[in-house]
Amino acid sequence: MKNKQIAQPVIDWYKQHGRKHLPWQKQRNPYRVWVSEIMLQQTQVATVIPYYQRFMQRFPTIESLAQAELDEVLQLWTGLGYYARGRNLHRTAQIIAHERSGLWPKNLCEMQSLPGIGRSTAGAILSLGMGIRGVILDGNVKRVLARMHCLKGWPDSGETNKTLWQLADQYTPSRGIKSFNQAMMDIGATLCSKKNPTCSFCPLNTHCLAFQRQVTDQYPQPKPKIQRPKRSTSMLIIRRNESEVLLLQRPPQGIWGGLWSFPEAPKPQKAEILNYCKQQLGIEADIIQTWNPIKHTFSHFHLAITPVELIYRKSRHQVAETRKLIWHDLNTTAQFGLATPVKKLLHKLAQNSEEPL
Repeated sequence: MKNKQIAQPVIDWYKQHGRKHLPWQKQRNPYRVWVSEIMLQQTQVATVIPYYQRFMQRFPTIESLAQAELDEVLQLWTGLGYYARGRNLHRTAQIIAHERSGLWPKNLCEMQSLPGIGRSTAGAILSLGMGIRGVILDGNVKRVLARMHCLKGWPDSGETNKTLWQLADQYTPSRGIKSFNQAMMDIGATLCSKKNPTCSFCPLNTHCLAFQRQVTDQYPQPKPKIQRPKRSTSMLIIRRNESEVLLLQRPPQGIWGGLWSFPEAPKPQKAEILNYCKQQLGIEADIIQTWNPIKHTFSHFHLAITPVELIYRKSRHQVAETRKLIWHDLNTTAQFGLATPVKKLLHKLAQNSEEPL
């Protein structure tokens, strides 16, 4: 198939039917495109919209984001998951604002050198934000191309992904780049949906092997199933009084990196928990009760969380409000990032904070 046979019908379709009113399509620039693309990784459009609007209201420019504290950035990110995205967003903003005088790179290699910006995101920033040719291969585009070619294999597997990039690059034109790239994503999102695609309205149906063979339900081929391992932890809800609980800031890397959470004891036994409080937190406490476990699923494992409620008695040294350890008032809104299970537990505690211990 020649480039023009694909590109022109796609661009024509976009002019009539493409999405043009999403928040990040207004006053489009590299910064707004970048933030939207990072948020849309692993997250649905409907979920992203309110997060994006709040984020842009607080950080309208890359300079305002670069000057912010990471805690505030992660607080606005709470609930979106994959928190490394938020940390990388903040770091890249600082690089652009402070090391590049606010100027974005204008080539793929330099763009990909920035934290958290992969090949497809770089292509989106270049094409949608700057009008420079860049190739996009998000989940929607992968689905369109996999069906067009009845491509075998899971789209994110090595050889299949390599073939998809070759096809995406082959079809991406030099002219009309914004319309083409946005159209390919829109076709995947609105017509070439995972289930029950509306192929009769697709501008690519005459080129689509899956449509012609009536096997659209077989492509893209699914990810091989894997059994996620199970892990467990005990979250310690240490209460100083009716309204204050102890929170600890997690290390910058790893699960929930940089977010605030309840301290976690490595073992669930009473003696181990009390010893952890004494040795690691420098406090003495008594266990009040153990709550029913709650489940939280990550992309690569299931986590069973057992909340253990304790009452603070005393500390070797005063537990100061530092960057690592604070007493959080349940009656105030946290101005820092929280892991989703922690946010839910704090909400539950706040509802009962008027009741005596």
